[in-house]
Amino acid sequence: MSVACCLPVVECVSCLACVRWVWKKFLYTAGRESENWGLATASEFEPVPRLCRYILSVYEDDLRNPLWAPPGGYGIEADWVILKKDYGETQGRVSPYMIYLDHENKDIVVAIRGLTLGKESDFLLLLDNKLGQTKYDGGYVHNGLLKAAQYVLQEECEIIRELLERNPDYSLTFAGHSLGAGVVTLLTMLAVKNREKLGNIDRKRIRCFAIAPTRCISLNLAVRYADIINSVVLQDDFLPRSTVALEHVYKSLFCFPCLMCIMCLKDTCTLEEKMLQDPRRLYAPGRLYHIIVRKPFRFKKISPVVKTAVPVDGRFEHLVLSCNITSDHAIICVLTESQRAHDSLLESERSMDIPVAQKMERQASLAKEHNEEYRAAIERAIALDVPLAYSPSSYGTFQETEKGENSTRTQDFSLNLSESRESSGDLAGVVFDMDESGIRGWRNDFRSCSENDIHSFNG
Repeated sequence: MSVACCLPVVECVSCLACVRWVWKKFLYTAGRESENWGLATASEFEPVPRLCRYILSVYEDDLRNPLWAPPGGYGIEADWVILKKDYGETQGRVSPYMIYLDHENKDIVVAIRGLTLGKESDFLLLLDNKLGQTKYDGGYVHNGLLKAAQYVLQEECEIIRELLERNPDYSLTFAGHSLGAGVVTLLTMLAVKNREKLGNIDRKRIRCFAIAPTRCISLNLAVRYADIINSVVLQDDFLPRSTVALEHVYKSLFCFPCLMCIMCLKDTCTLEEKMLQDPRRLYAPGRLYHIIVRKPFRFKKISPVVKTAVPVDGRFEHLVLSCNITSDHAIICVLTESQRAHDSLLESERSMDIPVAQKMERQASLAKEHNEEYRAAIERAIALDVPLAYSPSSYGTFQETEKGENSTRTQDFSLNLSESRESSGDLAGVVFDMDESGIRGWRNDFRSCSENDIHSFNG
């Protein structure tokens, strides 16, 4: 009898808890994540709309006679396209991509397009996501995306090296959208660790722009590579916030709202400390640029605002309940809003009538601020006991041989590397020893190590 009397009370408490959770989720908006971030400038954000156009151009079969050009065109010269490969030429190992020699901006661009729903090879790439079982460069990465990135570097490293040698003052930029964003993220990491394959290019000449990226690398890697990898997220985009394995997202397209609700409930109930202490949890990579184009409870768009930071905690951990979570992921929407945002930033600078000399000083100070913010993020990660968080050397990234294992055998995803040695960097107070299950203990010295030559991935 007493148990029966308690049931209505339990039911009421449960209903109140659910109502409170729903209310909190509806009040949670995309702007909350970046409300304390700094504002981006026009100069640092300038490459984003331009690279979005380059990525879109990969969808065209004939760039001289484009069929789906956005307003203003693709902004490329067909004669400057070094190569362009489709699914047939890549044999389904990676999405179509192109290499573009941008003389106007002194840039060598490797652009990779996103997933095609009608291509089985793209889904197989996503399904190859052995979460927590593939280690690389002291962290964890998406297994299939790493294989795709390695394939691109193996195929095109000779061409890229030749272009870099012929154009020594050009930068090397990797750009991709969605699935391609994850590939270029790992391609950038491979390029940094194998710079001798690219003519010993300076690390500062390498950069990456991941547009609407997948969560593809662990937190320590996301912070350590924030000096060269940039992620661009439009408002409520679901993919950079999707903590569930990517294969479950794409296998659940027909019941997508149900999956989103389950993920919302899960990430609300998971403590932030538990998230940070999970070395296998994947994140959106690098420095984040968040484009805000809507305000809560308003139907009209606002003048775009671009916030930027290198966050450690609060790195797009919660899904936003919005009708725009999928439309904000589309590359054409990112292009449109990023162009609006860049134009708005330029107009703001023109209205302030800043002299040229002061603009140059501001750019120099901005680079310094970004460097300080990057180092502060690493210190923050160390203070929060983020697994394997430490500062990279000023000469490059940590180059210890990392062995990733799958369910049947052990694999190493680095290319044939010569032996190299590096210091720990001025911020590295401690690093961690790691065993197969994660973190085992502290280590107060940074042990220099060498890498053994191993065979490259084959198929």
